[in-house]
Amino acid sequence: MKIIIVGGGKVGHQIGKKLTNEKHDVVIIDDDPDVLARISDEMDVFCVEGNGADYKVQREAGVSSADVLIAATAHDEINMLCCLIAHKLGAKHTIARVRDPEYTVQLDFLKDELGLSMAINPELAAADEIARLLRIPSALNVELFARGRVELVEFRIGEGNPLIGLSLMQIYKKYQIKILICAVQRGAEVIIPNGEFELEQGDRLHITASHEEMARFFRTVYPDKKRKVKTVMVCGGSRIAYYLSLALSKVGVQVKIIESNARRAEQLSEDLNSALIICGDSTDHDLLIEEGINSVDAFVSLTGMDENNIISGLFAKWQGAGRVIAKVNNEGLCSIVPENALDCIISPKTITANQILTFVRAMDCSPEGSNVETVHQMVGGKIEAIEFSAKGNHPMYGRPLKELRRSLHKDLLIACIVRGEKTIIPGGDDCIKAGDRVIVVTKHILFNDLTDILTENLQ
Repeated sequence: MKIIIVGGGKVGHQIGKKLTNEKHDVVIIDDDPDVLARISDEMDVFCVEGNGADYKVQREAGVSSADVLIAATAHDEINMLCCLIAHKLGAKHTIARVRDPEYTVQLDFLKDELGLSMAINPELAAADEIARLLRIPSALNVELFARGRVELVEFRIGEGNPLIGLSLMQIYKKYQIKILICAVQRGAEVIIPNGEFELEQGDRLHITASHEEMARFFRTVYPDKKRKVKTVMVCGGSRIAYYLSLALSKVGVQVKIIESNARRAEQLSEDLNSALIICGDSTDHDLLIEEGINSVDAFVSLTGMDENNIISGLFAKWQGAGRVIAKVNNEGLCSIVPENALDCIISPKTITANQILTFVRAMDCSPEGSNVETVHQMVGGKIEAIEFSAKGNHPMYGRPLKELRRSLHKDLLIACIVRGEKTIIPGGDDCIKAGDRVIVVTKHILFNDLTDILTENLQ
């Protein structure tokens, strides 16, 4: 597919990197020649220097023949104008990055009026992810499928965990909970496990289940962590902090935000009636102690500086805060943070890139095929969890999975089937039917259709 990205900043760069890895024809427009020079050195893309909101520049970039235009500059208005021009020039689909809360509440109207195929708010998406992480004890990552009905949760097996030394079959038999351990990261190795696989301390598990069964599993395995998060301290009054506070206040969580900019702190106090806003330096450890960092159920660091977020998070951990989450966009910094030093690290640019990747995968499928609904990359892109919609007719439909086993790719697992209101963790006697949503976990990247999971044609 031909994909044009306007804006070569953090988000545009991340999107371009993922799309070029998937062999798409990518064009990046930016008005900064230094930005384009760095991008040209790192990835195989065509660069156009200029204002992405100028129709002459868009014509030079070939927007009229583009499958998708993605506007990812730092300015909402420019992004929307870029998409409007691209739509008029003939781009098949347009995606805009829209961050301002005032625009966010008008997204449905803007999409209709501007011809947007998709509007993405990275800060809102990041806030939603943090809220999910705070809901599940010990979760390192939470991904949603089937419109939120199925969860894929990552967590680490710590010292004394009751799962240590048990095989997967023993776990399923002992706990009688409808879950599936679909991937295990052990050191640098990533494993799609079978029933005889035994778990060890330090393993990172990726578990699939319905929302209800997942909650039951964590209540059973972590009986000492039943207490819900009731108090959260947030460093940095960013847009993410604003959206997160709104989400947490709806479920009765007390939020305290520490913001150094007096004007921003005043604005937040007007907009967030349910949150306590403190105007102060979030890097001042004495202030954090004074505000009770050692007694909060969770600490979230959301300043504009990755380094400050890491340091504040480490300090919170040392002081005894419950769960510690830090926003870090720089992948290089993530790699130097000691394992388990922070409970979770989130990256808005990565979340945004994955949402766009899902959209592009869906557009890349034939109309008759089984379309991609959701894509989540895990373990640095070594594994993908893909939700397919089973459409049309195919010989695999109706066949028990145990009969399909020989025809499936290796290092692949059918993790869940959603049929109407029913969520199925499949066994050998279950089957895929037309209309199902099928979640597949695989080491094979670039599956675009449900039929790609097969190594041969079925009769």
